[in-house]
Amino acid sequence: MNNQNGINGITSFLLKHRESRPVSFHMPGHKGADIYKRFGYHAFLEHMMDCDITELEGADNLFQAEGIIKSTMEKYKELYEVRKSYLLVNGTSCGLIGAILASVRPEGRLIMARNCHKSVFNALNLGNISPVYAHPVLLEEFGISGEVLPEEIENLLEQHPDAEAVIIPSPNYYGICSDIKAISEIVHSAGKILIVDQAHGAHLKFFSRFMKDGGDGKSGRQALPKPAEECGADIVVNSIHKTLASFTQSAVMNVVTERVDLDILEDKLQLMESTSPSYLLMGSLDTNADLMKANGSELIKEWWGSLTRFYREAEQIQGLRLINTGANMDWTKINLDMSSCGISGHELEQLLIKEHIFPELVTGNIVMCMTGIGNVREDFEQLLGVLRDISNANFYRPKKEHGALKDDLAEMARAIPTQDRLYPLPKKKQYVSLDDAKGKICASSIIPYPPGIPLICPGERISGEAIEYVKALRKAGEKVIGVNEAHQVAVEK
Repeated sequence: MNNQNGINGITSFLLKHRESRPVSFHMPGHKGADIYKRFGYHAFLEHMMDCDITELEGADNLFQAEGIIKSTMEKYKELYEVRKSYLLVNGTSCGLIGAILASVRPEGRLIMARNCHKSVFNALNLGNISPVYAHPVLLEEFGISGEVLPEEIENLLEQHPDAEAVIIPSPNYYGICSDIKAISEIVHSAGKILIVDQAHGAHLKFFSRFMKDGGDGKSGRQALPKPAEECGADIVVNSIHKTLASFTQSAVMNVVTERVDLDILEDKLQLMESTSPSYLLMGSLDTNADLMKANGSELIKEWWGSLTRFYREAEQIQGLRLINTGANMDWTKINLDMSSCGISGHELEQLLIKEHIFPELVTGNIVMCMTGIGNVREDFEQLLGVLRDISNANFYRPKKEHGALKDDLAEMARAIPTQDRLYPLPKKKQYVSLDDAKGKICASSIIPYPPGIPLICPGERISGEAIEYVKALRKAGEKVIGVNEAHQVAVEK
């Protein structure tokens, strides 16, 4: 089909991509129509355009749910075993912002992990909230952020008793979870609210429910970490679309404890949600709830079986290294490193894409493949086959050709100094070149995307090391939000 038939830009790309029969190791988790067709949800797919409606009589209202929307909310309340669940049509982002604004008063203080998603930083601006950064452990071996330690949160609460809430991402983008149970006990002993960004862990509850017998003895891997809903968190926000079966941008917020004032939360939440909520998104959330209730056990066990088979086989591939942080690892995130074969993360990504396998994220030497409930065994077998071929073609090259690959980007990231001091948010800003920004106060977030974690935040002083890292990212073809087409960034005027 071509533009003369009314199909242009975005649509033509989507159709062409579909026709290539790609293997999806990226979000969303449904991985295409097959999972809906397999379990009898053909009608919703076939009549999607006709289902795109507004708040008709009988269609209920997201902001005063009393009918069919309330029914879907109740389904999630039962599935996650929580106090109350809310449907989100602006993604987990709107839920995080709403939760923060409901938990921290204007001009208040929030203890937050420095590797939080950019939506958390947006909440700071909206509420004029001052952050206190909890720095996650840096996994030097891989050049990525790990867990946020309980003692880090405990120390910050002692130093900042006026902080009203704590927020951390768990799992993080790479699947590394923090000890939410220990952190929640510390937070609650200080009388504060704990918000968990579980955008990448909507599936954890179902692994907990359906894999009670633990992991797989043959692989030596334990079942996944417990979900935040079972570990004492007060508010948990889940991107259902990332790993389960709803459509992109749909999410669910779970309120777990009585510490949360629902009236205030609902007021803040409606500020962040669209006033024209998509019934297609809400319908996909409803379908996912039904799917997990009726077929969740079967799907989760198939998913875990595919994962354990993959890891057993992958560990035999020469030159392939897999991130393993132990009991706090969400194994549904497959982190690949073939740098010992002389292959960087970007090169590995391109080799996979050449074989129609599309991963989620590249960081330095790491390629992260995000598996989902819609992946089937054949997807994992295809990935294994390509990895074996890459290993065979590269592992036995002469030593001088591969040797030890220097991960320049990861080293540059590690060289960026940690900033614990925040200056007042700039009232006025101006745009200057990257080179001229050194030493100035940042006025707009600078964010490599993905993963969407701000590198430099408003109120932070821009270091020379950070500038060199941003320039290297852009040279490598990475997207960096906050740097305009003229290669300029916003700083205090």
